[in-house]
Amino acid sequence: MLESGCKAVKEGVLEKRSDGLLQLWKKKRCILTEEGLLLAPPKQPPPPQQQQQQQPPPAAPSTEPAAKIKELHFSNMKTVDCVERKGKYVYFTVVMAEGKEIDFRCAQEQGWNAAITLQMVQYKNRQAILAVRSTRQKQQHLAQQPHGPRLRSASNSA
Repeated sequence: MLESGCKAVKEGVLEKRSDGLLQLWKKKRCILTEEGLLLAPPKQPPPPQQQQQQQPPPAAPSTEPAAKIKELHFSNMKTVDCVERKGKYVYFTVVMAEGKEIDFRCAQEQGWNAAITLQMVQYKNRQAILAVRSTRQKQQHLAQQPHGPRLRSASNSA
């Protein structure tokens, strides 16, 4: 998404419940854009200063491998359900179009669930407006075309 020129609307850390048997909460670096939500592993802490001075840093790519970044596009998202507010966390579920549910939690003051919901609604509204415009353009195009040869009715051909 970011490659296509979408700007980041919100960035930060969310906790995602894993699909495994234990269903542990794992921190994810999240980037909310106008098109969806990107989930990446949290940034690795920089090595201590003493290590950097003793040896040169290893040649590593500056960005995360693309395979580790998960994209939740709004076109595939159905709803964002706020499940509960408990303690310092708000728990919410992103429901995908195919029925998959992805559970998240964050500190209540971060407002991730509201931000994701707002961006999703704005995305769906933009798509609906584009669909209406497209339909109107097709109708106008058809109305402007000259009619082809008319078929004679059955009563005139006898």
